[in-house]
Amino acid sequence: MPYQIRRVAVIGAGTMGAAIAGLVAGTGLPVLLLDVPPAELAPDEQARGLTLDHPAVRNRIVQQGFDRMCKARPSNLFSAKTASLITLGNTEDDFAKLADADWIVEAIIEQIAPKQALMERIEKVRKPGSLVTTNTSGIPIKMIGEGRSEDLRKHLFGSHFFNPPRYLKLLEIIPGAETDPAAVAALRNFAENTLGKGVVMCKDRPNFVGNRLGVFSMMNDLAFIVNNGYTVEEVDALTGPLIGRPNTASFRLLDLTGIDIIAFVAQNLYKAVPDDESRETYRSTDLPNRMVAAGKLGRKVGQGFYKEMRQGGKREFWPLDLQTLEYRQPQEVTLPLIAEAQKIRSLPERLRFILKRAADDPNDRAAQLIAQTTLPTLAYAARRLPEIADSVADADNAMRWGFAHEMGPFQIWDALGLNEALAMMRQRDIVVPEWVEQLVAQGNTSFYKQQNGQLAAYNVAAREYQPLLRDERAIDLAVLKAQGREIKGNKSASLIDLGDGVLCLEFHSKANAVDGQIIELGLAALEELKNDRWVGLVVGNQGRFFGAGASLMEFAGVIQSGQFDAIDAVARQYQSWMMGMRYAPKPIVTAPFGQTLGGIAEVAMHSACTVASAETYMGLVEFGVGLIPAAGGCKELNRRLIGGAAALPGGDPLKAFQQVFETISQAKVSTSALEARELGFLRPTDQIVMNGDYLIGEAKQMVLQMAADYVPPAPGKYCYALGRDGLAAARVAIYSFAQAGFASEYDAFIADKLAYVLAGGELSSAQWIDEQYILDLEREAFVALLKETKTHERIKAMLETGKPLRN
Repeated sequence: MPYQIRRVAVIGAGTMGAAIAGLVAGTGLPVLLLDVPPAELAPDEQARGLTLDHPAVRNRIVQQGFDRMCKARPSNLFSAKTASLITLGNTEDDFAKLADADWIVEAIIEQIAPKQALMERIEKVRKPGSLVTTNTSGIPIKMIGEGRSEDLRKHLFGSHFFNPPRYLKLLEIIPGAETDPAAVAALRNFAENTLGKGVVMCKDRPNFVGNRLGVFSMMNDLAFIVNNGYTVEEVDALTGPLIGRPNTASFRLLDLTGIDIIAFVAQNLYKAVPDDESRETYRSTDLPNRMVAAGKLGRKVGQGFYKEMRQGGKREFWPLDLQTLEYRQPQEVTLPLIAEAQKIRSLPERLRFILKRAADDPNDRAAQLIAQTTLPTLAYAARRLPEIADSVADADNAMRWGFAHEMGPFQIWDALGLNEALAMMRQRDIVVPEWVEQLVAQGNTSFYKQQNGQLAAYNVAAREYQPLLRDERAIDLAVLKAQGREIKGNKSASLIDLGDGVLCLEFHSKANAVDGQIIELGLAALEELKNDRWVGLVVGNQGRFFGAGASLMEFAGVIQSGQFDAIDAVARQYQSWMMGMRYAPKPIVTAPFGQTLGGIAEVAMHSACTVASAETYMGLVEFGVGLIPAAGGCKELNRRLIGGAAALPGGDPLKAFQQVFETISQAKVSTSALEARELGFLRPTDQIVMNGDYLIGEAKQMVLQMAADYVPPAPGKYCYALGRDGLAAARVAIYSFAQAGFASEYDAFIADKLAYVLAGGELSSAQWIDEQYILDLEREAFVALLKETKTHERIKAMLETGKPLRN
């Protein structure tokens, strides 16, 4: 039967359940969120004379879960407005509403009896054919569905999200023995396309794939760390970005997860896997249990491996002494390996360097920590296949998507060299499974290889390499360049043929910041686009983020040399590129994602259409370094919001002016693409893509859709200048802020320049003006500010500390 998911219900408003509801609401779908009614009144309810039958009381637990979810930071919601799509209820009064749901998610306490009892109730009200999934992290699906009807068992399976579900890409889907494959395929399609998830198909084994490998890694690491006297700071300095893991590294991640959660999962895993040859690892250290007993549970209680302290008004995070469980002042980490390894940009090369150091020098504490926490995890992942999954790609995807690692265990093994890593393991008496030995004996040198022009991964169950199937939207720019599809390029940017007559302008400068070479290739791309061979252009890349503004290093060089005429010329060239994009005769589609700041946000805003990742953090942040946008950012927000309001009958351009002024002067950055739309950085017609893997592909499809009948905008007066009246209103606000201490004297100085630009200067009356008028004003203000000493100080501080200076 065909499955369509239009309405979703989540039962359980705890941390995971409420966050899953927030994720689904972010896609625009209505969600029903239920939890149990309370068994007794809270003190404040008693004081108000309420009874257990009062609606506010009966929904108290679900309301509290919902409120926590809405207040959490980073936000579970793509926009505060999407919270309105979540309807709250309780499992007594509102249970019958589950009949309207196409997908019911169970996210209650991790105990078998309550889950079984809930399934019995769900069976009585659900509509036939609706999907029912459990967010269990390890209870067998077969046990949860015991005794239920054939239709429920056909539509019951596991859907294990990782916390926080908005940000961690992994969704483990665990079919039961009787689950309808079509039901599983329907949820997988929904998860990948609507929720933006990376799906790993798991076997119904304890803790599935991600947590089975992840918890082993954590407990193995903890035991080695404690037994060898490493400090919290040393470990986190070594096990974060240096080895391809997030900034949370080891101990910050444990604090975020909750030490009690790790202790609970490790204990349960020990009991659940009696046949696991490495089960003793799950109780190889009593540190988590000691911390739980001491109430040091992590961030949720304000103390775990770190505790926030105030010293002389300054905030510090004091690390835990792992022996005494007392907090102490932070100490500088002095491990020479870190500085040496950081010089190596390529992660595979860096890992090879570190592991070789560990093999050559047993006294290098830093290298030994990384080797002894990496190699056992690689071998354990190999020993768990095909028990928990069949392909090495499943294990790699689970660790990359569930824990935000840059590389999974088998990708790391390949980077080290299959035979080389195997030799290191033998040297340390680490057991590898028979299938790895066979793979090597057959002459293979990697777990992944190219096969008939396609990447293939080793499938342990099938004992063969199998091609990795890719959605046609999952375009890989690196692969295209390797195939010779780069048309033009320099050290900061490339022009790539995406096929079907579509070009892609890719940035790859440091932090993808706009520099002279990007502008040069951007203008060259506009020239190339005139060729009849091309139908349109995508502007996008596949780095860590879309881009972090314009190159401050180049501005610092100009300041040193005093060549301000040169910066005016570059700004004119930059503006020319932006206007060339806006008025190009063929469609140009920008594809922002992640940080999209300053000058790069201006690039994103000058396209015919934007196809943005849902996780796009967009803002014009120049104010923080003593500048204002000068590549059309002021002009675009004037055109879109102020001009948009002026064009509407009864519109309020002054209110829109105030919004734009606040957005730029406060350097507001959206926390999602939906918020970027609310701030005016994205248009209502721009597309938002949940799955970032498809971003370039979706942008290409948008170019092709637009190309057939594309007509560029005609030149005209699209900006609206409020003139003296708007400027006067802004100056009153600036004065008030400065007097109240919310803005420094120099903040007020910059703000006045910004207001002058947005208002169109001292025009005697409000009027429509052309875009170039605002462009000239913003460029002149930018160059003038760049000459100011306090702007120099702000730029210097940002380059040296990465933080804005309020001078």
